[in-house]
Amino acid sequence: MADTLEFNEIYQEVKGSMNDGRLRLSRQGVIFKNSKTGKVDNIQASELAEGVWRRVALGHGLKLLTKNGHVYKYDGFRESEFDKLSDFFKAHYRLELAEKDLCVKGWNWGTVRFGGQLLSFDIGEQPVFEIPLSNVSQCTTGKNEVTLEFHQNDDAEVSLMEVRFYVPPTQEDGVDPVEAFAQNVLSKADVIQATGDAICIFRELQCLTPRGRYDIRIYPTFLHLHGKTFDYKIPYTTVLRLFLLPHKDQRQMFFVISLDPPIKQGQTRYHFLILLFSKDEDISLTLNMNEEEVEKRFEGRLTKNMSGSLYEMVSRVMKALVNRKITVPGNFQGHSGAQCITCSYKASSGLLYPLERGFIYVHKPPVHIRFDEISFVNFARGTTTTRSFDFEIETKQGTQYTFSSIEREEYGKLFDFVNAKKLNIKNRGLKEGMKQSYDEYADSDEDQHDAYLERMKEEGKIREENANDSSDGSGEETDESFNPGEEDDDVAEEFDSNASASSSSGDGDSDRDEKKPAKKAKIVKDRKPRKKQLESKKGKDPNAPKRPMSAYMLWLNANREKIKSDHPGISITDLSKKAGELWKAMSKEKKEEWDRKAEDARRDYEKAMKEYSVGSKSESSKTERSKKKKKKQEKQMKGKVEKKGATSKSLSSTKSPAKNMSESFKSKEFVSSDESSSAESKKEDSEEEGVASLPPSSEESASGSD
Repeated sequence: MADTLEFNEIYQEVKGSMNDGRLRLSRQGVIFKNSKTGKVDNIQASELAEGVWRRVALGHGLKLLTKNGHVYKYDGFRESEFDKLSDFFKAHYRLELAEKDLCVKGWNWGTVRFGGQLLSFDIGEQPVFEIPLSNVSQCTTGKNEVTLEFHQNDDAEVSLMEVRFYVPPTQEDGVDPVEAFAQNVLSKADVIQATGDAICIFRELQCLTPRGRYDIRIYPTFLHLHGKTFDYKIPYTTVLRLFLLPHKDQRQMFFVISLDPPIKQGQTRYHFLILLFSKDEDISLTLNMNEEEVEKRFEGRLTKNMSGSLYEMVSRVMKALVNRKITVPGNFQGHSGAQCITCSYKASSGLLYPLERGFIYVHKPPVHIRFDEISFVNFARGTTTTRSFDFEIETKQGTQYTFSSIEREEYGKLFDFVNAKKLNIKNRGLKEGMKQSYDEYADSDEDQHDAYLERMKEEGKIREENANDSSDGSGEETDESFNPGEEDDDVAEEFDSNASASSSSGDGDSDRDEKKPAKKAKIVKDRKPRKKQLESKKGKDPNAPKRPMSAYMLWLNANREKIKSDHPGISITDLSKKAGELWKAMSKEKKEEWDRKAEDARRDYEKAMKEYSVGSKSESSKTERSKKKKKKQEKQMKGKVEKKGATSKSLSSTKSPAKNMSESFKSKEFVSSDESSSAESKKEDSEEEGVASLPPSSEESASGSD
């Protein structure tokens, strides 16, 4: 016999909705973990009173009744699993798993039985239907009638809202059967009645969702939010988790209450109640109970008279009444030292808090993602700028959350955190040994810090300090910005004359490249914007005097090493911040000393610039004269070559005038494949054509006639 039985895709019936999850049966008891909310129901083996197996709509179901009257229903079992479950119940729980089928006669009269928190409508010994009284929101009575109203279920497509029972009159004196029926229902129903005085009241608290200022009245079983427009009554049974999160400015605190089912206002559902407190706001609180009642009910967690910060008092009272742990940020620390990251989700900016067992984003809209429901995370480049990146989370259900506009400096810290939590990173792919090490049936709220975890945190801090020390010497990689005027000339532009040199095309395309009109390439190359780009590419003269430093920079260069020695391991950015603080706090007399040094440096710079400008002007005039002289020599050489070419052409034309006459008249568009594409060769061709087309002189014609 196995010590444990596990079932996947089991459905638990809670307030009319079927929540899927995982069920585990062990020697110690029964554990069910809701896949949607992560909530864990733990039933101790000693508390089980009865187990019932029956046929239901989703196959077969298991109904468990406890000794204190609670009922748990789990559906989705196969018929073949009955024997296995029956043997397990006998061996470990010493219970007989009874088989009881529902009555399907279709009769609408019978007997109502109240057992624990369950109303059962029976015909004979067989139940027709059962109603968990915790689903009842209101109970009203008539002459011979009782009406039950139910909480609306947002997850179900169709919800049962009302049931009416006809109660026939009886002959017994002094007992009203209608009133007796209603009292049995109200004693176990989830009906919120604000009877009696509140334990305590917190006035005018700032609430972010739902937005406004609310008075919070604390009652024994529910929380009453009273605002100028709306009222909300929140049973403590609907509170799923509590979070206490410090704001990035270190002056405010968020207190977040997670609700399931959510509170409703029209068609709006609020799954989170977010309160914002100032750390400086204090309060003295007196509970509306005597000291014996406080001690008996809260067992030392609360006292009759308390004082302290407002957020501490609210969180302390809520923790005692709801009986749930308060989740706080873990050992994550961002680039700025805060325990959160500034980012944007959808259209709003907010704060993302990496927790020990998940992520929470506040505040609009609030999002809580547990590690056990994450399929993978992804680090993506920001869509608008290279100074930020996006952090994407995809759940096992296929839902994707994208937190954008995260500063690039936060990348290292966030990546190390995700890596330490062994979450799958999509960019890197699935690595071996990256499977989550936490228990799949563990409650996501259990943030107990054991000695091993504390030791791991200390080691992580030491690694971070060592990383900071090593990063001081190495410069940060930066993305190059796109400056068209400052591009390297290694790769030629399209239509440039030397484009074929840098082209990656094959040899087959080279012939076609040579046959392209060269005139077009020449025009594009000689455009003025291209010249400006080439001129702007020239760097500064290395011989030019350097600009003088400011008083602050002179002081920083003199004291940089001292700051590093006083703060070992300080990063470059933190060093700049620290230096700014020290400079700001420096006295006026000390600053004047550095101001004088800066003024002396400025005078020296102006003097050096005057000398440099005089020298550069004389040098530039010399270079201009040499350029003009060189151009003049080139022009003279060019004229001599052209004259010589024209003479030789004229001599050849006298020998065969008819042939020259036929060859000289060419269309201007005709260019042979072996002719040069340069401007000089075109000019020579035009001169040749002109010489060939001239009529022969009189002397030449006379000699020809001879």
